[in-house]
Amino acid sequence: MPSPQTFEQASADFLARYPSYATTSKLDDLRASEYTRLDRDGHVYLDYTGGGIYADSQLNAHFELLRHNTFGNPHSHNPTSMAMTELVERARVYVLDYFNAPADEYCAIFTPNASGALKLVGESYPFTPGGHFAISADDHNSVNGIREFARAKGSHVFYLPVQAPELRLDLAEVERTLAHNDPTYNSLFAYPAQSNYSGVKHPLELIEMAHSYGWDVCLDSAAFAPTSRLDIGRWQPDFVTLSFYKMFGYPTGVGALIARRSALQKLQRPWFAGGTIKIASVSAERHYFADDEAAFEDGTVNYLTIPAVAIGLRHLEAIGMDTISTRVRCLTGWLIDALTSLRHRSGVPLAHV
Repeated sequence: MPSPQTFEQASADFLARYPSYATTSKLDDLRASEYTRLDRDGHVYLDYTGGGIYADSQLNAHFELLRHNTFGNPHSHNPTSMAMTELVERARVYVLDYFNAPADEYCAIFTPNASGALKLVGESYPFTPGGHFAISADDHNSVNGIREFARAKGSHVFYLPVQAPELRLDLAEVERTLAHNDPTYNSLFAYPAQSNYSGVKHPLELIEMAHSYGWDVCLDSAAFAPTSRLDIGRWQPDFVTLSFYKMFGYPTGVGALIARRSALQKLQRPWFAGGTIKIASVSAERHYFADDEAAFEDGTVNYLTIPAVAIGLRHLEAIGMDTISTRVRCLTGWLIDALTSLRHRSGVPLAHV
């Protein structure tokens, strides 16, 4: 058997195979300045799909904002509430700008997380007999759960299989399923931009394909957004769901549904709550929903933490998504190379990927 490499030899070999890794050195500087607790506590943190790690500067900026201001419930009308309303709306605009979602076409709805955003779509989508719900077999459970709303309203549910060994969607089968649609009925296609299960990135071109056959598209971006740039203006999905803590760690408890305004008008909420309506009558038992995003934000939003969303997005922009994507690509390639090169003493591969 060959002698094991020293760390220096392994590093040189790695950089020779992945020279673009050297362009991501700013992340090493960031780790030394913003994430010192990892080395202090001896952590190797690998649960990046479960939740990102927040930087010290994110906490400092948010706490300074809270420490030096007085904020009130944005549902009220007084100086402290108006100041909070301005920050919430500023964060909403920042979310749209970050994902290049034109404000005249899209709105950002704050939710507790990506699952909350998916539930909003599922419970409100106008499924009917004759309509369809198509879903990728590797979708997150919260996407998978929308099938219960579809079935309850009589729509047909189709699962789109992923193929071994690469666990990618069979694009011919996807098109056959999407083509099996009567556009006079409402049909929803939901799939992950990146699979939580396998890490596979499915083609964003499927959005346009689905639209051409009369489907609305819900794009689960929870696993995709932390390491990849999603240009909503280019791809034009109808609904995008995500959790911000997966992108930059802090705050938890805030996600978003980014919805095309024309698609949002199709949704029919099964109930109303404080903040979602213009008026509710007890005697007449009637209610009138508020416009756009306000009709979908039940009760009081998590207003003190929402400004931290804009702080986190600015942190990502300062790093650069290309830098993050490059490092992830290099490390993923190296991991696969290393796993597939391992051998038993007999020479038989130790792992198959």
